[in-house]
Amino acid sequence: MRRGIVLKLFLLTTALCLFILAILFVGQTVFFKQFYVHQKVEKVQAALQAYKQDNFNNAGDPQAVAKLEQDFYQRHNTWVTTLDAMGNLNYFGDFYMEVRLERSDDPALSGQTMTIPLYSVMNVEDFSQDNPFLTTWIQEGERIAIEGLLMNNQPVPQRMGRDPGRLREEGRLENQQMVNKEYEVVPRFENPNRYFDQYPSFLVKGTIIKVRTPEGAEASRYTNHLFLDRVKSFQADLLYGDYDDSANASQIIDIEENQVNYKLFVDRFEDRNGNPAYLFAMVSLQPVSEAADVMQDYYVYIVIATLLLVLLASFYYSRRIARPLLRINRTAQQMAGLDFTEKIPVTTKDEIGDLSRNINELSERLHSHITRLEQDIEKEKQLENTRKEFIAGVSHELKTPLSVIQSCLSILKDGVASHKRDHYFAAMEDEVKRMDLLIGDMLELAKYESGTYKMQMDSFPLDTLIERVCAKFASDLESKSLHLHTRLAPVEVVANQHRIEQVVVNFLTNAIRYTPEQESIILSAVEERDTVRVSIENKGAHIPKEQLEKIWDRFYRGEASRHRATGGTGLGLAISKKILELHGVPYGVTNTTEGVMFYFHLNKKV
Repeated sequence: MRRGIVLKLFLLTTALCLFILAILFVGQTVFFKQFYVHQKVEKVQAALQAYKQDNFNNAGDPQAVAKLEQDFYQRHNTWVTTLDAMGNLNYFGDFYMEVRLERSDDPALSGQTMTIPLYSVMNVEDFSQDNPFLTTWIQEGERIAIEGLLMNNQPVPQRMGRDPGRLREEGRLENQQMVNKEYEVVPRFENPNRYFDQYPSFLVKGTIIKVRTPEGAEASRYTNHLFLDRVKSFQADLLYGDYDDSANASQIIDIEENQVNYKLFVDRFEDRNGNPAYLFAMVSLQPVSEAADVMQDYYVYIVIATLLLVLLASFYYSRRIARPLLRINRTAQQMAGLDFTEKIPVTTKDEIGDLSRNINELSERLHSHITRLEQDIEKEKQLENTRKEFIAGVSHELKTPLSVIQSCLSILKDGVASHKRDHYFAAMEDEVKRMDLLIGDMLELAKYESGTYKMQMDSFPLDTLIERVCAKFASDLESKSLHLHTRLAPVEVVANQHRIEQVVVNFLTNAIRYTPEQESIILSAVEERDTVRVSIENKGAHIPKEQLEKIWDRFYRGEASRHRATGGTGLGLAISKKILELHGVPYGVTNTTEGVMFYFHLNKKV
């Protein structure tokens, strides 16, 4: 089964589009998340490097650092802060508590003042009038008990409360991440005593001497509990040695909270005093997960819509590409049938446009050559017909004079009517002259009818030519007592002077021959818009309407008075007709009120 080019292009284009759609679908399904995460990580890392420099420049100004953290989150949707060597927030001066220690199981802590960041043991929202439990004893002058560990020779509080005996019951504050980490680390030791040898515990009592809580916009820094929990978890890992900070290179950690994936960025650096510090940032990957889930549900609609669009686009594309090819094929079929009328429209400048242009040029050349060949064949046919007509005409017209000559010769040979010898010789001489004139006219007519004769044109004064012709016929006019009236406009025409003179001679000869004696002939040359109308009207009998067109035929004689005895060869009007046709001008004959008028037009010289 033959497949059209439209179907082939349609199938190929559809398959290609569906293949691209499948690649996009698979790519977005499989690689979209990875690509998004990779891009997000690179952008956050670059932003963190800039933030580190800004933080370094604004060190010592807590408000400026807090402003940097907020601006960074708004621009990159990423939480960021800096931590000291112990994993505490570098700037917590707006949310802390100072305790003067009085009694301790560790003599080194007695009499010291301990600064405790409150974000590590409570939420900022809890410190309000709505929570009387906290507001009644987290006050300056209140007694407090603190339990914790000595890590890196620094006290790290784990639990706080009013009564030392109830620090593991309800009614206490707790650094939950440090407590959970302790439960995780203790089983690593064979004997709990070894754990406490490495991480000594302490229990102290003291008096709260200062409490500072954030107000207004300052509190927003401590409202992101998820981020603070990750900061405290990092602090626990750092203090217990589960975070490898031997290398200064940044680390990226994948975590999951509440079925949401996050990226943690930890970059160790040195602060302005040369002490270790950490740049800690956290970004949520939930937007890309939600987007991917929504896209998977939406893919059904996307695939259907895209499939319809692909089919329509493929069909349109196939028809658009194939249309010029189909038109070229149709035109080529017409050319094969020698029909060169249709041309291919060239609407593009590509290879198809070049092909269309070349086929049009080929069509024009073939049409030109075939037309020339047909013309040559027609000329050959015309020449052949001319030769046949010439032979037939000569045979027919020479039969009578030859018969007359043969009769005269027979009479002279037999010696009959010898006293009319001169008469018979004169008759034969007239017939020979008539035959010579007939052959000359037929050769001239054959030349015009051959189709090979080229009429040479020039300009000349028409009135002068007509006056010269009229002068030649003065004796013929006088012999029949005819009156010639002329009305000639002084104008130049463009034509073949010799052939137009021949036409005027033939028309005037015909008028003199058929005009009764003592009648008039009117010859005029009247200017019209772009032409000159030449007319020759003679008085006499009319030509029947059915014969007006036939009188231009060779050897035509429409009535008894028009026969060879009256003179002429019967070819004058046929020769005039061919001359005027070669000039491409109007001509004709018409009956007038008193006779017959022949006319023709010539183009005026511009």
